[in-house]
Amino acid sequence: MGISRTSRHKRSASGAQRAYYRKKRKFELGRQPANTKLGAKRVRTVRTRGGNTKFRALRLESGNFAWGSESTTRKTRIIGVVYNASNNELVRTNTLVKSAIIQIDATPFRQWYEAHYAQPVTKKGKSQPAAESDEPKKLSNHAQRRVAERKKDAKIDPLLEHQFAAGRLYAAISSRPGQSGRADGYILEGRELEFYLRKLRTGKQKHAHNA
Repeated sequence: MGISRTSRHKRSASGAQRAYYRKKRKFELGRQPANTKLGAKRVRTVRTRGGNTKFRALRLESGNFAWGSESTTRKTRIIGVVYNASNNELVRTNTLVKSAIIQIDATPFRQWYEAHYAQPVTKKGKSQPAAESDEPKKLSNHAQRRVAERKKDAKIDPLLEHQFAAGRLYAAISSRPGQSGRADGYILEGRELEFYLRKLRTGKQKHAHNA
């Protein structure tokens, strides 16, 4: 039997079993899940209804991630899956799906921040070598005034600063890798970041008790 997306086999709200009056139809078909894993990029095309195309990502290693509070987006490497609300098995197998919480490489965002604000993103020593290499760079008076204006608003969340020091940022996938062939998303900030940090902490505590 093929995979079907119809709900005719389900019972009604009152619990009655619905009458079976027709067989499966081609327009009700479903397909095997992509189960996109971490690895060198591997995307397959799928011909769909109407001659359209879906892009089935089998393996992905990077994506475009937005830093909402700074209104910037950078392509960066995906390090791993850390939390999934629907299934822990997807975390263990590093499966990329929409709304999965992942860790990404912080380097492109750190480089952008230091170039944009002309100051290190964190007080820790990780970004000091970059500052030393920027010494010969000279700015015009106009550029210096522009950077000075930017520095007035250069505030960063302490939770994000801590992640920058470690070189990894928490992010959520907002695209559908099995449909679009991409793993794009956004960096977690504010209350959403606090929520998922609590979830990760309680998950670690449960594993510790079970062990």
